[in-house]
Amino acid sequence: MFSVNGPVLVTGGAGYIGSHVCKALAEAGAQPICLDTLEKGHDWAVRWGSLERGDVGDGRFVEEVFIRHKPKVVIHLAGYIEVGESVANPERYLTNNAGKSRVLIGAALRHKIEAFVFSSTCAVYGLPQTELLAESHRVAPINPYAASKASVERALDAAAWRGLRAASLRYFNATGADAAAEIGEAHDPETHLLPLAVDAALGLRASLVVHGSDYPTDDGSCVRDYVHVTDLADAHLRAVQWVMGQKAGRGRHDVFNLGSGTGHSVKQVVESIGQVVGRPVPHVYGARRPGDSPRLVGCIDKAQNKLGWTPQRGLQTQIEDTVRWRMSMRR
Repeated sequence: MFSVNGPVLVTGGAGYIGSHVCKALAEAGAQPICLDTLEKGHDWAVRWGSLERGDVGDGRFVEEVFIRHKPKVVIHLAGYIEVGESVANPERYLTNNAGKSRVLIGAALRHKIEAFVFSSTCAVYGLPQTELLAESHRVAPINPYAASKASVERALDAAAWRGLRAASLRYFNATGADAAAEIGEAHDPETHLLPLAVDAALGLRASLVVHGSDYPTDDGSCVRDYVHVTDLADAHLRAVQWVMGQKAGRGRHDVFNLGSGTGHSVKQVVESIGQVVGRPVPHVYGARRPGDSPRLVGCIDKAQNKLGWTPQRGLQTQIEDTVRWRMSMRR
């Protein structure tokens, strides 16, 4: 049972994953405080808790938010997320994701936050050396986006020496939407596979571009591990509980994979979407995207054993919820 009933600061809370985390927090009895610039997030997604509109890199603003709300917990999801964009503009990603996060971490230390949970990525592993990626796998980013996330993890390692208790959650591919279709994925531009493929199947776009057909995988397309956004939200609450359960007064930073433990190729996902929608997904093949790894599939034993977390919603549910959400956006 989630035992935090006070304010929880959620940076990036107006975004895709952040809004689902805020909903989960509110349903568990906590008071989510969304901190978001609304550059990428949406004001309509702030439905659970209040909005503080501003930048995590603005030290004075962040300090005012901490003083005003006195949060016990910080869940840090704010940041840029596009691999291709990071390759084209690495400085922007390193400044926004890594540099600004250090401002937030400094505030968390000053205000003696009891738990800090960070939204990281499986991309920190780079090119896989094993079939399943465990947390012990080397960290070797192959794009600036992943490098920016790895940099924040290192900053949390350092902050642990000063007493901060934290967890970094290395997401695999977040998919799906709220089952009630209240919130869901709405990036502009959209670059993620499921919403793009669903839109193509529904006739909302001409076709899907599959990036790369010559990867060293069984069917030539990338293999990814897909996890439902509602399961991710649940994992954040469990991570907060785990961090707060560590010995008081002693800093610690640990990392956890969040995925399904099962890989699906892009071609397999496209075929599954066609089956759910009842018509094939029109698609064409394009060049590989720079910075993409051929295969990223996670071992989730650590999250299962320490956090008590197991994803409940498989690919079929992820697709069905995405279809429901994309159709609701048309109304």
